Amino acid sequence: MTTIAILGATGYTALELIKILLRHPNAVITALTSREDTRSVGTVHPSLSGRLDLSLENLLPKEIANRSECVFSCLPHTASAKIVPELLSYGIKVIDLSADYRLDTAEIFETWYAEKHPDPDRLGKVPYGLPELFRNQIVGVNLVANPGCYPTSAILPLTPLIKTGFIEPSDIIIDSKSGVSGAGRKPKLSTLYPECNESISPYSVGTHRHTPEIEQIITTATGQKTTVIFTPHLTPMDRGILSTIYSKPLRPVVQNELLATLRHFYRNEPFVKIVEHLPSTKDVSGTNFVHITVRVVGNRIITVSAIDNLIKGASGAAVQNFNLMFNYPETTALI
Repeated sequence: MTTIAILGATGYTALELIKILLRHPNAVITALTSREDTRSVGTVHPSLSGRLDLSLENLLPKEIANRSECVFSCLPHTASAKIVPELLSYGIKVIDLSADYRLDTAEIFETWYAEKHPDPDRLGKVPYGLPELFRNQIVGVNLVANPGCYPTSAILPLTPLIKTGFIEPSDIIIDSKSGVSGAGRKPKLSTLYPECNESISPYSVGTHRHTPEIEQIITTATGQKTTVIFTPHLTPMDRGILSTIYSKPLRPVVQNELLATLRHFYRNEPFVKIVEHLPSTKDVSGTNFVHITVRVVGNRIITVSAIDNLIKGASGAAVQNFNLMFNYPETTALI
């Protein structure tokens, strides 16, 4: 049995994480933290009422280490990297759900996040927590950088087709649509019901922070320098991401050839489903699965993927990484 602390436990990602871990036979949640809230977790998240008898606490790293063997950090960007080094010094394993350890250099991080990185020497040395591509690097390590939700929806469909030489890696357009939970639980004008209901809108066009993450990870996984145009959209639904990706083939191709390539690449992956139909977010809602398909239209390859942004895009992937780090079956509590 592994004891677990969850940092920043008031948000949607933490809620999903708690629900998954409550059904994990080898995990017990022993601490929940918040810098501002000290209520019971059942009050903060009413769906947990009667299921977990813990209150949120503002704990120091040493206190967290005394209660846990593994920490899931759901803290905001830069806040996580301020506490991770001390947790690691106590021998605690950490799964960081922020962007703090995803990028390779402090310069790239500071360019896109406009903040100085608190732990720059560790950048470029932390495994990226996408088991489908980096499983061997994740097994048994002490720190994993959990992937971003949008990047997961783009990296998984694109990597096999770039790696096998089907796609021009410098001419890719990613059009993604996400449910409102992707913006977090803190109230903001753009996610108020009267603002986002019955409306769909693009945001951060050309400036979204997940762009360098997508490019870096695909480049690393394929050995091909990849550049993308990434445009996210806020969609009036609770959860889910649908990414439609437009790319240029390097040679004449047909749909069945591309589908066969994807199926072969992910043939042993329990959470990746290559489907014939066009996927939708409802197909994967509440699951750790990603559904992927592909079409050839004129001189373009169109790849479509669907994930649940809170599970495969965050908490489910985190538990997948947890299982690998502690040598539990990878699908435990996720299927």
